[in-house]
Amino acid sequence: MFRLLILFIVQSVVLNTANGHVMSMPTWCYWNKDDLSDMELIRPYIFNKINYIEFNSTLGKYVGYTELGIRNAEVWNKDTAQLQAQKAQVETYCKRNVGIYYSVVLSKTVEPQVKVKLVKKPDGSHPAVLMCSAYSFYPPLIKVTWLRNNKEFESDVTSTEEMADGDWYYQVHSHLEYTPESGEEISCVVEHASFKKPMSYKWDPSMSEPDKSKIAIGASGLVLGVVLSAAGFIYYRKKSSGRILVPT
Repeated sequence: MFRLLILFIVQSVVLNTANGHVMSMPTWCYWNKDDLSDMELIRPYIFNKINYIEFNSTLGKYVGYTELGIRNAEVWNKDTAQLQAQKAQVETYCKRNVGIYYSVVLSKTVEPQVKVKLVKKPDGSHPAVLMCSAYSFYPPLIKVTWLRNNKEFESDVTSTEEMADGDWYYQVHSHLEYTPESGEEISCVVEHASFKKPMSYKWDPSMSEPDKSKIAIGASGLVLGVVLSAAGFIYYRKKSSGRILVPT
């Protein structure tokens, strides 16, 4: 289980001096469970990239990391009202904002568009290569596997990491090297949060993508030829019906 976090910048003080000093006080919210019951708030006080003191909601107190931070922690930890106010922000700040993110961002899903195609034909000495591509999906976590006759390939598979499209969506590509056999069934199986169950996409070896393109182009040309011929015939008929014959 990976640890989730959201960083909220609640206050940042920038002191513009000759040396360019910077002081910041971000708020970190950590949790693992979907019900947010293990939410933890960390609020460090950072000066020139040095974290000298921070509040930890799990410990319920300040912890100092430098001489100044240790002295401040001793004083601030005696202020029970301040400690309670900081700890209360686990509910009022972290859980409240995370709940909003869950409802408007993390709970939204977009189904991937999946294509399976042959990218390299077998040539006797080298195997064939299929590629299964998933595009325009969200969230980025996705799983792609290959099946031959409903049995998963355990090797000869290479996959890219989930790659951002630059528009909040993601894409991933998985390659399979294999030696074709007669009567086999090759499928790409995609598991994603947008699917209620894993989706299977079969590879159709009966026709390659270039062959399909040639047939599509040829069919389009045939249809266009028929349309032009029909239009020419209709034009000829109209001209013939309107012609006046002059006796000689």
